[in-house]
Amino acid sequence: MMNPTNIYLFFYNSIQAFGWAIALFRISVDFLSTKSVNGAYTSAGELICLLQTLGFIEVIHGALGIVPSGFLFPLMQWGGRAHFLLAIVRQIHEVQESQAVFITFVAWCCIEIIRYPFYALSCLGNCPSFLTYLRYTAFIIIYPIGVLGEMWIMYQSLPLIMEKNLYADYFAAIPFSYYTSVKAVLICYPFLWFQLYMYLFKQRRSKLRPRSEKDKKKN
Repeated sequence: MMNPTNIYLFFYNSIQAFGWAIALFRISVDFLSTKSVNGAYTSAGELICLLQTLGFIEVIHGALGIVPSGFLFPLMQWGGRAHFLLAIVRQIHEVQESQAVFITFVAWCCIEIIRYPFYALSCLGNCPSFLTYLRYTAFIIIYPIGVLGEMWIMYQSLPLIMEKNLYADYFAAIPFSYYTSVKAVLICYPFLWFQLYMYLFKQRRSKLRPRSEKDKKKN
C-alpha cells in the first residue's frame, strides 16, 4: 500500500496535470476558433495564474524533504515564472495579447502535461518508460522556447512599466525602480536559466542511464 505522503503527492500532481491540460485545451479551442494567437491570456490566463500560484507548494515539498528535488532549483523556477506571470503579464493588460504570451503558455502547458503525470504515476511506482523518456527529453526543446517567450514579454513591457511607474509605492524606499529591477532581471535571466538547464541535463543523464551502468556505478 502507498504511504500517506505518496497518496498526497499523487493527488496533488494529478490535479496539476488536469489543470494544465484544461489550460492547453482552452488555448487550443480559442486558437482554432479565432485563428489568432492573441487570446491565450483571455482563454486560460487566470487558470494558469492559479496553477502557478499553487505550484509554490512544490518549493515547500523540497524544503521539507518529501521530494528529492531540494529547495533552491524549484524556488528559482517558480520565482521566475511567478514574477513573469503575476507581476508583469497579469498587471499589464497591453501585453496580454502578445504572441509571446501564446508561445510561453503553450510551452508551459506542454511541459507540465508531461511532468505532472510523470510525478503522479511515479508515486504509484508504475510510470511507463515512454513517459519517463519524455519527462527528461522534451525540456531540451520546450524549455528554451518558454524562456525566450518570458524574456520577450519582459522586454516588451519595459516601456509600459516606465510609463505606468509600476509598483512605485513598493520601491519608494529603495534607490532603484521596478523598471530598473526588470532590466537587471533580463540581464541575469540567461545565466540563471542556463544553470537550471544544465541541472535538467544532469537529471536526464542520471534518470535515463541504462540500468547496467547504474549498477556498475554502485559497485
